Amino acid sequence: MSRFAELLRAANNLKLLAAIGRSGGTLNSVADLVDNMIDSPQMVDSIRRFRAVAGGAAMLEQRYPPLQPDIDGLIKLPEGSLGRSYAELIRKLNYDPEFFRPRPIDSEAQWLTQRVATTHDIHHLVAGFGTSSAGESGVLAITAAQIGFPAYVLLTTASQLASFRFQLERYEELAQSVAHGMAIGHQAHCLVAARWEEGWDRSISDWRLELGISDPANAKVYGLDLPTSCETLEEST
Repeated sequence: MSRFAELLRAANNLKLLAAIGRSGGTLNSVADLVDNMIDSPQMVDSIRRFRAVAGGAAMLEQRYPPLQPDIDGLIKLPEGSLGRSYAELIRKLNYDPEFFRPRPIDSEAQWLTQRVATTHDIHHLVAGFGTSSAGESGVLAITAAQIGFPAYVLLTTASQLASFRFQLERYEELAQSVAHGMAIGHQAHCLVAARWEEGWDRSISDWRLELGISDPANAKVYGLDLPTSCETLEEST
């Protein structure tokens, strides 16, 4: 890709980040940033990293179907199971379970982008991060650390810079959440490569044990168990 094209992409990223800041992180503004990076050199490297994780190459080659959750069915699973917990979270926060932007999955970059988008809320559950702005940054930091997903690297970096410059009173919590997410990202198995759909009936604690998440964020101020975790942004995918 030419240097001029990359300069144009960088300029567009700055405009999109500004739009995200103004909108408070709405679905469309974040999705625009995600899509702006699909054919970037950074996405090529993210695909390389995803291929290197356990199960990643097989998922890419199979074009493992993007998540399409049946909320009515999942809510009937046993209490504490991943599926029921996911359905309860979606209903509690009044989210559309198909919030993610429809994308083709013909290319590896398109498939990986859609996999990240559709499984984002599951990462909140298994890692224990709330959906406040700090919690969102923490859970994005996991994927940024594990596979260098370009839009999430940009968002976690930009959120810290913006908070440090304009909302200093929130910076400590945000920085702690991002650091926690980075730590989980480096210690745990790749969350994007987990085949959640094949284990909806398993407990979250069982999933954490398998993935190597020994320090979930639930009880932190940015954690999912805190009442403030429901003071949410829209989904950041």
